[in-house]
Amino acid sequence: MDRAVADEQLIRLARGHRVGTGYVDWRGREAAVPRDTIVAVLAALGVDASTPAAVRAELARLEERGRTRLLPPVVVYRAEDIPVDRHRRVGTPSAEVPLMRPDEIAVPASAEGITELSVTLADGETVQPLPAGHTGGGRGAHTTSHETYRLPEGTPPGWHRLHVRQGSREQSAALLVAPSRLGRTARTWGLMAQLYSVRSRASWAMGDLRDLADLAAWSARDLGADFVLVNPLHAAEPALPVNPSPYSPMSRRFAGPLYLRVEDVPEYAALGPADRERVDALARPLRENVHTLDEIDRNRIWEAKRAALELLHRQPRGTRRQQEYERFRAREGDPLTAFATWCALAEEHGSDWRRWPAELQDPHGPAVTAARERLAGRVDFHAWLQWQLDEQLAAAQSAARASGMALGVVHDLAVGVGQGSADAWIYRSLFAPGMSVGAPPDEFNQRGQDWGQPPWHPERLAEAEYAPYRSMLAAALRHGGGLRLDHAMQVSRLWWVPEGFSPADGTYVGYDRNAMLSCLVWEAARTGAVVVGEDLGTVEPEVREDLASRGILGTSLLWFERDREGRPRRPAQWREPSLATVGTHDMPPITGFLHGDHVGLRERLGLLTRSAAEEEADHRRQLTDWLALLAEEGLLTTRPDEILRALAAGSTEYDEEVVTALHALLARTPARLVGIALADAVGERRTQNQPGTSDEYPNWRVPLADAKGRPVLLDDLPLERIHTLLAPVLKRGASGSQDGDEAVGDVAQQGAGRDGSPGDRGDQRGQAR
Repeated sequence: MDRAVADEQLIRLARGHRVGTGYVDWRGREAAVPRDTIVAVLAALGVDASTPAAVRAELARLEERGRTRLLPPVVVYRAEDIPVDRHRRVGTPSAEVPLMRPDEIAVPASAEGITELSVTLADGETVQPLPAGHTGGGRGAHTTSHETYRLPEGTPPGWHRLHVRQGSREQSAALLVAPSRLGRTARTWGLMAQLYSVRSRASWAMGDLRDLADLAAWSARDLGADFVLVNPLHAAEPALPVNPSPYSPMSRRFAGPLYLRVEDVPEYAALGPADRERVDALARPLRENVHTLDEIDRNRIWEAKRAALELLHRQPRGTRRQQEYERFRAREGDPLTAFATWCALAEEHGSDWRRWPAELQDPHGPAVTAARERLAGRVDFHAWLQWQLDEQLAAAQSAARASGMALGVVHDLAVGVGQGSADAWIYRSLFAPGMSVGAPPDEFNQRGQDWGQPPWHPERLAEAEYAPYRSMLAAALRHGGGLRLDHAMQVSRLWWVPEGFSPADGTYVGYDRNAMLSCLVWEAARTGAVVVGEDLGTVEPEVREDLASRGILGTSLLWFERDREGRPRRPAQWREPSLATVGTHDMPPITGFLHGDHVGLRERLGLLTRSAAEEEADHRRQLTDWLALLAEEGLLTTRPDEILRALAAGSTEYDEEVVTALHALLARTPARLVGIALADAVGERRTQNQPGTSDEYPNWRVPLADAKGRPVLLDDLPLERIHTLLAPVLKRGASGSQDGDEAVGDVAQQGAGRDGSPGDRGDQRGQAR
């Protein structure tokens, strides 16, 4: 067969399975995907493309499925004005936003007689969709026409079942009736923090959920903040060693016990003197460590906390507490039992299930059932830990809201889990084997990235009706006012890297964006939450459009905000539906960026693809442009060239002036949310994470410090300095009601006027609980 014909058929097959054969890179240039990559990715999807004959056979199967399938695994119906629970909603649909007409349900036109449709609602009632028309073109290359239907008015939102009969053919599918979009988000601002780095005198050498509650209450009361955005609090390894990265968890469905405040577990209050001394002895050396800049040692912390928590777990529970625990376990059901079983097995065999005995690698096998019975005590311990986390997460959000925050805690959802993780074991059949998620080369990671995380198998996830994805979203939103999607492209496409391949030689694989976004919108609408998508890097333009059309905010990162000519974008030209920030956790804080710390660091680590001199020259050009814009906006009192000379000489004389000016620039943007990094507010210079490294840099282990390299504790946050640096942002928050969003504006205005000191945060927390 002619090679050109074979290549064309391979491309058709790849596109039929949403596998990319080319993409536009970060420089705007077309990049081709290697043939070997396409073949390997298709194999992971269960599609044989190893030979031209295999490709032709797979194309025939794909065409046959297009002819015979009446419904996809999940049908999405987007409708307006759905009555969902909005008791915590901050914004409401605005008259400025054009309403979309409801969706239509489409099925191929019948060649066998009349089409019969019915919907079994979640409560068991049956309704009949109403015919809406007959249209040519269809949904796929093999459907010449289709019939469309609408649901009757008053059909409740939620998950139902759609049935179709055409002659001898009958199929059913899950039907999700969801809002077309979330309500409009009010203009406001909040803090962003890597929680583990925000230590207090009472914490065990890393920030915990009590610290989160206190940070939220303090920032609401003393600054008028309306949210605090934190790193993912997902579950890490239950056995040593513990991976420090919050973005490479063992489960995205369950939380990490490392973040528990031991003393806030109710059973601690009932300890006798001897047991209490044991717990205090475990905490004492860790509490002394918070006065140093030693790297955060999760292994040491978890050993101490686990010992203390095991002691508390053994304490008798009263009838009421036991009933509450049993209700929690019933609510969480089989997923909690499976996760707790994985934890117990991980303690025996290590935290990578791929290295376990073969009979234990099947979560549904008889060996696992027997092990669960044998390890019943450890299974119960890990389930109990999740109960404690559920209570302390609820208390943190309660403290935030009670202190006046309109949103409260905004949680971060990592893009994936580790290859040997609990989620990858529990949902083994729903992940693509031999693949890892990452990112193509970009400006800051010019060799590409491999994050070591298995991707969802798109078709199998859909066939599972997105159940694990939905439960993960529901858990993340249960105790928070918002959700940040790390790498928002996870709802549309992911960069797959075959095992053994370079990250630069991966390709994009697509997902059903409409279905995944609708799941997200439905879960967020149920709790009135705000959703932010981190849509930085190489992003399809239509993804940003879809996010905005569904009421999901994007992310505007100041250093990346440039026009087509590469010039810094003026604040009035920034996106409105977004969270605006200066930097991100993958970049140095502002002062570190000003001094070019990232260039020197990447040179030392061998991460540059051009010379350090070229990098430094490019950095200086960018900095010159930004300082010029700040001067044009009237936000600097010192001339840009004078600031540049000082920076070149290593002087920090103008650092605070530039930090204040950059935050003032954020305040002038139309962005709905403005996020201020706590690290920038206190003067921290070191980055939390250097992409492309693991042990070469202390990623995710850097405790919070000030500009002089001194530890900064939550108890001693420099209120006066923060007020000075953030004055323009605080003013923006206090005047938030002027744009018509009275709900948040009033709260922010009241918050800005409250007084108090970090010293009485404990009383606030007590009242909130």
